[in-house]
Amino acid sequence: MAREAIVTAQPEPAPEYDAALRPRLLSEVIGQKAIVKRLGILLKAAKKFREPLQHMLFDGPPGLGKTTFATVLPNELGTTVQMTSGPALSKPNDLMPFLTNATEGSVLFIDEIHRMPRVVEEFIYPAMEDFRVDIVLGEGVNARTISMPLQRFTLIGATTRSGMLSGPMRDRFKTHEHLEFYSVDELAQIIRVNARKLQTPITEEASVELARRSRGTPRIANNRMWWTRSYAASEADGAITLPLAREALDMAEVDREGLDRQDRKYLETLTGIFNGEPTGVEAIAATMNIASDTLSNEIEPYLLREQFIIRSPRGRVPTLKSYQLLGRMPRKEKTEPQGSLFTE
Repeated sequence: MAREAIVTAQPEPAPEYDAALRPRLLSEVIGQKAIVKRLGILLKAAKKFREPLQHMLFDGPPGLGKTTFATVLPNELGTTVQMTSGPALSKPNDLMPFLTNATEGSVLFIDEIHRMPRVVEEFIYPAMEDFRVDIVLGEGVNARTISMPLQRFTLIGATTRSGMLSGPMRDRFKTHEHLEFYSVDELAQIIRVNARKLQTPITEEASVELARRSRGTPRIANNRMWWTRSYAASEADGAITLPLAREALDMAEVDREGLDRQDRKYLETLTGIFNGEPTGVEAIAATMNIASDTLSNEIEPYLLREQFIIRSPRGRVPTLKSYQLLGRMPRKEKTEPQGSLFTE
C-alpha cells in the first residue's frame, strides 16, 4: 500500500527588514519634498541626455533616508548599485574593485564617507572628474604610471558629519543635499505604509501615537512600529490600536516625548544629583557610568534639539521643560540683599 505524503504548509520567508520597508521608487518616498522634487528633475535630465547622474552627497543625522535615496535612484534609472562604507576603504586598493566593476551609469554608494582616509580621497579624485584611475607600476626610477579608463558612474556619498570631509572632496559633489527631520504627519504616513507592507492592521490614531514618540526619524519610527507589531501579535490579536500602542511603548519605556530610560536618567542626574548647576559631560558620564561619547553622540542631540537642555560655556544646563517633564521644581537662585549704593 502506497504511503500518503504528508505535506505541511511552509511559511513564506520573511523579507529583510530594511528591504521590506524601504521605498523602491522616488514616488514612494514620503517627506523631504524639496529634495525629492530636485532629484526628480535630475533624473529626467539624465534620462533625456542619456548621461549618468552627477555625483551626489547626502548629509544629515542618522536614520533620515540617506541610504534610501542611494537605492531609489538606481532603481529609477534601471541600473546597478555597489555599496560600501568609508571605514572599509583603508587604502586605495580597497576601492579598485568597485571602480573597475562599475558599469555605464551605475551607482557607487559610500556610507559614512567622511571616515574614508585622505589617501583614498585623493585616489578617487580623477575617478570622479575624468573617470580614470592612475596606477603606479614598479618602484624608484623604474616606476611608471598607467592611466586606466573607467566607465562613467555616479558616486553617492552619505555622511552624518559633512564638516569632516575635506574641501576638495566636498566640492567634487555637484549635488549636496541636507536631510531634515520629519513631521509627525509624515512619520505617521510612513508607519501606515510600512504596516500595510507587513500586513499588520493599524489605526490612524495608533500611527500618530507612534510617530509622536519617534523623534522625527523614520528609522526610529520603523523600530517603534516593529516592536509594537510584535507586542500586538504576542499580547493581542495582531492589530495595532491606540491603547495597545501606548501599552507597548510604555513597556519599552518610551514616554510621550519620545524619551527612553537613558534620556530620563540623564535629565534626572542633571536636575537631581547636580541640582541643575552647569555640568560638564565628563562629570555626567562618570555619574551615570556611561562613556562620554555615548552621551554626546546618542543622548544629547535629541535633548538639545527639543530644548530639554542647553549647552553653556560652563556645561550642560537643564531647561524648565526638563523640570516639567520630571515633575520637579527648578532650583531657586540665591539672591543677595541689595543695600543702598550710598552710605550715610
